Amino acid sequence: MDKRYFRKYSNCLGRDMEFNVYGWSGKPVLVFPCQGGRFYDWEGFDMLETLDDFLSTGQIQLFCVDTIDNETLANPSGNPYDRIRLHEAWYNYVMEEVLPHAREINGTGRKFLTTGFSMGAYHAANFFFRRPDVFDSVIALSGLYDTSSMYGGYMDEVVYRNDPCASLSNLPSDHPYMELFRESRIIVCVGQGAWEEPLIEGTRRLEDVLRSKGIDAWIDYWGYDVNHDWPWWKKQIRYFLPYVL
Repeated sequence: MDKRYFRKYSNCLGRDMEFNVYGWSGKPVLVFPCQGGRFYDWEGFDMLETLDDFLSTGQIQLFCVDTIDNETLANPSGNPYDRIRLHEAWYNYVMEEVLPHAREINGTGRKFLTTGFSMGAYHAANFFFRRPDVFDSVIALSGLYDTSSMYGGYMDEVVYRNDPCASLSNLPSDHPYMELFRESRIIVCVGQGAWEEPLIEGTRRLEDVLRSKGIDAWIDYWGYDVNHDWPWWKKQIRYFLPYVL
């Protein structure tokens, strides 16, 4: 397995940040960890073995980044105004510092697929819907796609930009991103087993918004035995990945 580790100072965040690269070529994939997770979780939870055939044959190359969720989305004691602006700084770190480096490493010139599970699914969807000029596909598994529970109902212009359901709801029908969305591969999936109940509601809300905008997406609800856990995410990612490649 081709693996590279990077630790670089982020000007956007004023701290060192880390990410791993797995694979030697192929479709560049931006991977977000679950809440409280790290950039090495896909390795630690054996996701690389799950996707070994895609990685070893150069079909995909993974760029697994860190988040700062415990300071932003998952920090209920913090001031929402400050938390969302720190989140936006982290968003800018990924867009302005990680992705240019990732393009150099990947070298294919292809647009990115973005993916994640649980809170990582929110990040994947948020990045995709904010920048369909950079991302042409998303696989979001078991996520929430609005910020009402993340910021206690607080809303301002920065929260709005980071709330896919809110920002998509008000996107004009003639916005240039609309055509990019229609040309993209959008996959949103959730199980109906243990710990998935609030995420079913979040998935349905996003489905309603996409349908109202005429944006085609594969929204999939798996069975009542499908829990909010890695064994099911492994099955789901293998099932959906060929659709976007």
